[in-house]
Amino acid sequence: MKRREFITLLGGAAAAWPLAARAQQAANLPTIGVLGSDPAAWSHLVSALMQRLRELGYIENRTVAIEYRWTEGRNERYAAMAAELIGMKADIIVALGTPAIVAARKATAVIPIVFPIASDPVGDGLVASLARPGGNVTGLSNQQPELAGKRLEILREVIPGLRQLAVLANVHNPRPP
Repeated sequence: MKRREFITLLGGAAAAWPLAARAQQAANLPTIGVLGSDPAAWSHLVSALMQRLRELGYIENRTVAIEYRWTEGRNERYAAMAAELIGMKADIIVALGTPAIVAARKATAVIPIVFPIASDPVGDGLVASLARPGGNVTGLSNQQPELAGKRLEILREVIPGLRQLAVLANVHNPRPP
């Protein structure tokens, strides 16, 4: 091999090495899978997640990979998208909304599934109880009917002359307020 060919070969290998190393490094990053219906509907929670990850020192595509899957309002796509996240070996799945939680739970019993909010995770069979969810699913619930009396009591203290109270609710919602 001539000297010029050797230097060209060496220079090309040296130039390509950082690219190969970066590609290999990206493949080894912990992966968070995000599964939801519509990015606009969940943007506030995704922003909060990203901010907290940064506060903890996680930087997208440097120290953690984040894979988003949005169904665009088509519930029939949840199962396939949950399977995609599992196929890419996501380390955790953040499920946004009950249909996403149900699909992720059906797709895996091993990968941890976290949800930021669900109407009735116990009633929907997603967790055993709020205190001890069990399995691989955990998160927060906004349904707390046992607090309704206490809320009314506090409201009456704040507004002592309160005589009537109206509650706006969707009667067709399977999960009452």
